[in-house]
Amino acid sequence: MKDEIVHGQIPLLGEKAPSFEAKTTNGKIKFPDDYKGKWVVLFSHPADFTPVCTTEFVAFQKRYEEFKKLNTELIGLSIDQVFSHIKWKEWIKEKLGIEIEFPIIDDSLGKISSIYGLIHPSKGTNTVRAVFIIDPNGIIRAIIYYPQELGRNIDEIIRAVKALQVSDKNKVAMPANWPENELIKDHVIVPPADSEEEAKERLEKAKKKEIECYDWWFCHKKL
Repeated sequence: MKDEIVHGQIPLLGEKAPSFEAKTTNGKIKFPDDYKGKWVVLFSHPADFTPVCTTEFVAFQKRYEEFKKLNTELIGLSIDQVFSHIKWKEWIKEKLGIEIEFPIIDDSLGKISSIYGLIHPSKGTNTVRAVFIIDPNGIIRAIIYYPQELGRNIDEIIRAVKALQVSDKNKVAMPANWPENELIKDHVIVPPADSEEEAKERLEKAKKKEIECYDWWFCHKKL
């Protein structure tokens, strides 16, 4: 079938997120069924009890409420067993005063890592730092990969979720560094015209100040 992912193949943008059932620190989950109607940030980390991963989990947790305001849930994953996740969470709470609330998946058999392309052999046997942003319909909307030695910028992940939601709601595209773009500031990009007539209409709208254009193919507006 079109939506099915071949085992071991990295899923692609616009495809259905591969389904799975797993043990987590918050109990068993069935994905994506348990998250219907919500956005999800599914992310992998190389290993529990490692410095960079610890800083990332603290950063994710400190922004968890902001993710939830965006109707977005977080799910962590590594090839560690669930008892290791639990002990690591206890260490973070005891030593750093931060309680990790979102679930962490036990993928000790590597099945989920395989279908999501999370283990890159040239980078070792642990999962790399991958991020999958999945929409309420279970469609993969963004994929970001980082090597083990580079921690993620969590604020950029929040920005990506916000931008995708604004894009969906308003049928627009988002410029670089939105909402602080160097050319058009907090404006959004009107999709390019796909006919000569529409191109002329764009320029007419620009004359009426309904939108702003550098040219017919580069128009933008404030929401």
